[in-house]
Amino acid sequence: MSVTLASSAPSATCALFVRGLRKHYDDVVAVDGLDLDVPTGECFGLLGPNGAGKTTTIEICEGLTQADSGEVVVLGQRWATDANALRERLGIQLQETQLSDKLTVEETLRLFRSFYRRGRTVNDVIALVQLEEKRNARVVTLSGGQKQRLALACALVGDPELLFLDEPTTGLDPQSRRQLWELVESLKAAGRTILLTTHYMDEAEQLCDRIAIVDHGRVIALGTPKELIATLGAEQIVFFAVDPSATESLSAEALQSIASAVGAPRAPRAADGGWELQVAAPHRAIPALLGELARRGLRLAELRTHSPTLEDVFVTLTGRALRDE
Repeated sequence: MSVTLASSAPSATCALFVRGLRKHYDDVVAVDGLDLDVPTGECFGLLGPNGAGKTTTIEICEGLTQADSGEVVVLGQRWATDANALRERLGIQLQETQLSDKLTVEETLRLFRSFYRRGRTVNDVIALVQLEEKRNARVVTLSGGQKQRLALACALVGDPELLFLDEPTTGLDPQSRRQLWELVESLKAAGRTILLTTHYMDEAEQLCDRIAIVDHGRVIALGTPKELIATLGAEQIVFFAVDPSATESLSAEALQSIASAVGAPRAPRAADGGWELQVAAPHRAIPALLGELARRGLRLAELRTHSPTLEDVFVTLTGRALRDE
């Protein structure tokens, strides 16, 4: 299922406008006619399995990679004609940022601040990412999470209108992740636009106003987290596992029969040593499931349910979990 956007020209309130974006690497198609609209002030999530084309898309939007064809308009400007002006208006945190080991945190930020005519003060940004105690520490001595926060500080020091965050909480402990979420939400409240990639579905649900799921170089689903979850048409996800010795009895025909018996729109999906079913009426589906397993002589080993999540949407659309290699 592809998603086609109607507008052929960016509106005055569009921070990022992408149409027909294509990029090939020899015989590999990385981006295949991708379209995006990101309004000003929105936190927009770009999710996709490895190799889906999202990193290439982001690098083109950041001006780091040149597209083979298509149109990219960033904050009303284009990289071909407005590169210097755009660099003053953007903040970029790469998935892996290589900083000079010998510089201190403060020296690193003073260096990055010198690249911009206007921006935040170094002291302000150090406080913002909670690195005050590491102000005079050399980069080489920082933990992985502290380096990640420093990379974010480097992206914020120019006080950007549009912020690209690529896996911003990788390596952070749970408390630091929550603190960064609060920071992103404060940037949204200040009218900043954010394009976020993440491997954490709870992060995408918490922070993103809208999400595009990308696979094979195209946007295959687009909407708010609630809208995307609603596309499953499921009230609950039912997980069940049977006695391992009987697993071979669950043929494709048997699984489809179980789905029909419980009124599920799709056959059960293998997950965590068992199977997951998307059901609209769990109070009827669960008794029907138990009855069907008993009819087949299968002993239930585990049964649990959960509300549908963005992870369920992602797996349904792409056939794999976000963190799968």
